[in-house]
Amino acid sequence: MKKHVLEIDSVQKSFDDKNILSDVYLKCETNDIIGLLGRNGSGKSTLLKIIFGIESANFKFVRINGCVKVKTKDLFAEISYLPQDNFIPNVFSIKKVIQLSVRKERIQEFYADEMIGAMLDKKVVHLSGGELRYLEIKIILNNSSKFVLLDEPYNGLSPLMIEKVNELIVENSKTKGIIISDHNYGNVIKVSNKLVLLKEGKAHHLLCKEELIEKGYLKEGMLSNF
Repeated sequence: MKKHVLEIDSVQKSFDDKNILSDVYLKCETNDIIGLLGRNGSGKSTLLKIIFGIESANFKFVRINGCVKVKTKDLFAEISYLPQDNFIPNVFSIKKVIQLSVRKERIQEFYADEMIGAMLDKKVVHLSGGELRYLEIKIILNNSSKFVLLDEPYNGLSPLMIEKVNELIVENSKTKGIIISDHNYGNVIKVSNKLVLLKEGKAHHLLCKEELIEKGYLKEGMLSNF
């Protein structure tokens, strides 16, 4: 299987003359699950939106397999993005959402998921927050993009759903590159094979999770379960 490479280079972003991101570089390949960590306001969500092309930057390069991508529509074909906020309209039935979002030949496989099966006769408006989030994640991971950006995927999920989502992420990383950002740092650490810490506008590429303590993101003892 061909390996695909996403590179984000020289990203600069400022708000009101304050630098949020400064010369950020990130490389994501097929099989990567990159955990993007950082304190509130460090620019994690902003960086994901810049990569996806829905947030402007003062400066950036986005390359996929060595080709610079300038137009947002070119990125949409290669990258999928799960925003923090729900994106599926409440008026739809679950079956309608799946028919619109999943390739026809994969629908039965999609239905075979027990959690999805339990939703099939409902409308989106009747789902719990966790059920809706699970459906959104499953849809995003199921499409044909080479790369996936997940912003706060664990929001509203029960422990069982988190476990299932982590299984989905690991399974899909066999054919995709995935970048995940969430305040639930424990699960980000658990599921990721690479960690990047955003701090003071810079991306710190960590060699091990213990560097999260060295760089002041976590305190001593907070890594004991991960």
